Amino acid sequence: MNEAKSSLLGLLPAELDTLVGEFGAPRYRADQVLHAAYRELAGGFEEMRLLPAGLRKELGERLTLSPAREVRRVVSDDGLTTKLLLEMPDGTLIETVLMEYPPSRAGGRRRSTVCVSTQAGCAMGCVFCATGQMGFERNLGAGEIVAQVVHLARLLRARGEHVTNVVFMGMGEPLANYAATMRAVRILTDPRAFGLGQRHVTISTVGVIRGIDRLAEEGLQVGLAISLHAPNDALRRRLVPTAGPHSVRELMAAAKRYFERTGRRVTFEYALIAGENDSDETARELVRLVRGSGAHVNLIPVNPTAGGFRRPSRQRVLAFERILREGGVNCTVRVEKGTEISAACGQLRTDAAAEVIGEGEVEVMEGAFARPSARAKRPLSPAPSQSR
Repeated sequence: MNEAKSSLLGLLPAELDTLVGEFGAPRYRADQVLHAAYRELAGGFEEMRLLPAGLRKELGERLTLSPAREVRRVVSDDGLTTKLLLEMPDGTLIETVLMEYPPSRAGGRRRSTVCVSTQAGCAMGCVFCATGQMGFERNLGAGEIVAQVVHLARLLRARGEHVTNVVFMGMGEPLANYAATMRAVRILTDPRAFGLGQRHVTISTVGVIRGIDRLAEEGLQVGLAISLHAPNDALRRRLVPTAGPHSVRELMAAAKRYFERTGRRVTFEYALIAGENDSDETARELVRLVRGSGAHVNLIPVNPTAGGFRRPSRQRVLAFERILREGGVNCTVRVEKGTEISAACGQLRTDAAAEVIGEGEVEVMEGAFARPSARAKRPLSPAPSQSR
């Protein structure tokens, strides 16, 4: 049985230089391959017509260019959030999300943010997270992470848009898959590869202290978001069972070290859950913890999941935000996107787990996404053209 091919999208440009040299081709051929893969978004080596036929053949025998197959797509009512269920060659299912933001009234540009997964499943066990409740399956390789961005870049190109930001906030804990995450970041930000600016990349962690400290030493200008969710250890351990006995204090110290080392402000992600961590008293406790740190707090009304957790009312969210602002804490409420299409991490994969989807077919749904048992089965839409 032949070993699975490596992914071109998992190679650093210097590694591709070496491989092309092994084939006896000059270095500029590697630049042509990278341009075709990341600028022209070629779906296969046969599309790289600038390359000699022999080199295309040799590359195709060693590498794959499109390791992900799209098996389901759901689109929000406003058309600004698209969630994909992607299947890897070994059958692993992962999710990735495209979130689009129109230009603000004050000007600026349209933003297209891709939220990528770094693991299939997750071992962190956050009780309000659909991915956390499915358990851990495996780490993704760098090529599988980059493939999510490239896949959505192709979708955006069809309507004249491009990827402007990438956030590592999908399925899994990025810093628990550290090597592949860092490799993916370097490929996505390398000018010879995908070419995204480092400041347009954000890595989110539930609080892997050692990983945060390692990231601070990478010499990268990426953003760091830490999932806090509670201002004290007792509450945080209830919401994040893997949190340590002193996790809140340790996270604040790690955030300070990251800021001092990189000069990049840290964001604390705070999922607001009705009746759990959204009271006025909890807000005031969060003020005492964060005030003066220079960090930003991103309040996220939780997406409903199978765990039964509910998002607070809008009035409660605004009251929580007001207490933070009056206490001198810089904060925002995240724009709610994709609630009606199961946009919380892991929900689409969970919803699809019991369904059989035909080989090569893509299910595309517009608007509200209901669980299979609660809706009539829709006919499959024609699959978008894909090259594997």
